[in-house]
Amino acid sequence: MRARDFLLLVLICLIWASNNVLSKIIVDDWAVPPVFYAALRFAVVALVMLPWLLPMPRPAWRIILIGLLMGGGNFALLFIGLKTTSPSSAAIILQLGVPFTILLSVLTLGERVHWRRGVGIGLTLLGVLLVIWRPEGVTLSTGLWFVAAAAFAGSAGAVLMKRVDNVTPFRFQAWVGLVSVISLTLCSALFEQGQWSAAIAVGWPLAAAVLFTALIVSVGAHSAYYSLIRHYEANLLAPLTLITPLATIALGVWITNDDFDFRMGLGAALAIGGVLIVALRRKPATELLVDREQR
Repeated sequence: MRARDFLLLVLICLIWASNNVLSKIIVDDWAVPPVFYAALRFAVVALVMLPWLLPMPRPAWRIILIGLLMGGGNFALLFIGLKTTSPSSAAIILQLGVPFTILLSVLTLGERVHWRRGVGIGLTLLGVLLVIWRPEGVTLSTGLWFVAAAAFAGSAGAVLMKRVDNVTPFRFQAWVGLVSVISLTLCSALFEQGQWSAAIAVGWPLAAAVLFTALIVSVGAHSAYYSLIRHYEANLLAPLTLITPLATIALGVWITNDDFDFRMGLGAALAIGGVLIVALRRKPATELLVDREQR
């Protein structure tokens, strides 16, 4: 990999990591309703990507379901989880997306799990168990349940995406944005209160944060990553994207004062090591998860 492209990938991973921490600040410190925040983000994405909306990918039901899972479902669940859990813990729990993607690929695409990938899955699960372990036993807080659900939604959408052909990244993002903003706006109207009052109370910092997450993270970083995929093999890029959870943990400890002890460190090492073992296997399921599971 050329040095310029490597530095670009590092920048992309740092942008994704900073997005995780920024989202925690928005939904927790600023008390912005998480589904409403997700709707704002995808409203900007949908507006910017509007020129690439047509023609609609076929079959329509599949692209709509992918949008619900990878866009609205994945991010809304993550933001709900971040309201009550730390970015560091969320970054580790999100590694469940790797075994989720592989297992769903086995069930729906007929892929086989070889022993090395099985070891990677086992290490990832062991690492997650260490993170949620407490002296009184294994407990998964409500926030971490939502984060785990977000990982599953993203994985399910990624596997469905494998069945969609000839859809450019911009058109895909346009439909994810449109489907997400419609569904999230409806959900926010039904289940949340005080959305606009909270947004007005925060003011311009929220507007700047939404523009950053929509334009820099969703459109900019994702599009730049897609360009790298066209030039390099997924099994080369996948291990490098593990910079994202590591950077998220570091930024979480630094900015949001996350608790990070030896147990969490060991759990993170095992989970990320398991993902690395899987990522080094040049398999279709691995290629699917690279651009979704690490953010």
